[in-house]
Amino acid sequence: MKQVLELLGFVALVQGALGLLHEFTHWHVGLLRRLGFLDGYGVYASVALVVLAIALFAVAESRRSG
Repeated sequence: MKQVLELLGFVALVQGALGLLHEFTHWHVGLLRRLGFLDGYGVYASVALVVLAIALFAVAESRRSG
């Protein structure tokens, strides 16, 4: 379970960072830009993904391995 949480946290962190990179540099990277209902809210969604990643890492760290 700990490894699954870490994997989900890593994916959320990467997608959040790529979303912020897209918003500030207009490079066409990340999956967040493909979600049409988030138009105009890309920065907020990316920051939310980064915060979610930190929370997932914290939960994974509090879990026992195994």
